[in-house]
Amino acid sequence: MTDPNSLPQPETSTPETMNPLRCVIGAIISGGLGYAIYSLMISIATNFASKPIHSDNQLVIRITSAVRTLVVGVFALGAGVFGIVALGLLALGVQMVVQKLSKAKEG
Repeated sequence: MTDPNSLPQPETSTPETMNPLRCVIGAIISGGLGYAIYSLMISIATNFASKPIHSDNQLVIRITSAVRTLVVGVFALGAGVFGIVALGLLALGVQMVVQKLSKAKEG
């Protein structure tokens, strides 16, 4: 058996510091993904609405309706999460700018 202390350890790098530019770039990326998922959700919902369920079986109608609702709901949840993340990153960037300006005025 080998001693775990003798194995080479990966070097730990220091994480990059946060700055307002990185927050804004992250907000733009997240907002873009949120908008893309939202557009896809609208497309899927429109497609589902234009193609009605053709069945006389009540169980088939209920399962199909549930699956359609689930699919649209998952995409709505994804779009909402990315939208909230974009707003949060944008707010963090603004907060960092305000803090830097207030420190500059004090010091």
